[in-house]
Amino acid sequence: MVGPAVHRAWVAWVQEAYQVSRRRACRPTGSSRSVVTYRSRRPDAAPLRRRLRELATVRVSYGHRRLHGLLRREGWRVIHKKTHGLYREEGLQLRRSRGPKRRKQPGARGRPVRALAEQPNVRWAMDFVHDQTA
Repeated sequence: MVGPAVHRAWVAWVQEAYQVSRRRACRPTGSSRSVVTYRSRRPDAAPLRRRLRELATVRVSYGHRRLHGLLRREGWRVIHKKTHGLYREEGLQLRRSRGPKRRKQPGARGRPVRALAEQPNVRWAMDFVHDQTA
């Protein structure tokens, strides 16, 4: 699966190589004309990325939520989803702390193997349920 940028480059090459219109170049390449002519109106996020990276280097222990709050206080008009997406793309995610190591419970270590009784009356056990009801 190829992206729109590859389609645009391919159609541009066909247009140049065969001296045909965009419409005629799109049909044999299998590219949609709307994909080729589309231009994004999304504003450039480079200044926001830079500022997010600067804040993250100064405040190392802050996650994307706290950094989003700082950006909002500075006057950046950005929604939390955008901040989170840029935070992830820049690789600023914090490592999850593992928590303290806990001692294993006695049953988790593995029970000791009991020796089998080789003669009668060597090993005894008591049935506490029967003892209470009797």
